[in-house]
Amino acid sequence: MLKLYKQVDNEISYWETWNKDEKTGIVHWGIVGQRGQDKEVKSTLFSSFKKEIQKEIDKLIDDGYEQVDLEEHCTLLIEFAVEGMGTPEDVEKRTRLQNRMDETLGWTGVGHCDGGSIGSGTMEVCCFVIDFDKAKNVIMQDLKNTEFANYTRIYDENAE
Repeated sequence: MLKLYKQVDNEISYWETWNKDEKTGIVHWGIVGQRGQDKEVKSTLFSSFKKEIQKEIDKLIDDGYEQVDLEEHCTLLIEFAVEGMGTPEDVEKRTRLQNRMDETLGWTGVGHCDGGSIGSGTMEVCCFVIDFDKAKNVIMQDLKNTEFANYTRIYDENAE
């Protein structure tokens, strides 16, 4: 997977690609915090999808898009209260939320989920995000009226 970003005025544009299978790549682009657009790029008899996508990558880099190191992302945590060290049901809930956040944050260009932790009265899901405020808004909207709506807080671990 390759993810590129570009600051344009007050918005961050994203562009990413990943392999779907041996003959198909996916390209996804938009404004951070929004669903964006996507397309499949397929290999043909005369051209590899990887070469076609590389042409797009080269143009985007020439236009100012760049990768952002993980160290430059915010560490967003979604916290829940649990009893003691938590239950197997809590761990299952955390796994469902991790999967949901990976999808939600990925398809809005905001970031990705990187696992979670549980114990000592709390359970957290950890996400690396390019824009904390946009990510928090996307997450709050996504979790409304779901089994995950009972989070205790969403916070930036590095701002604490």
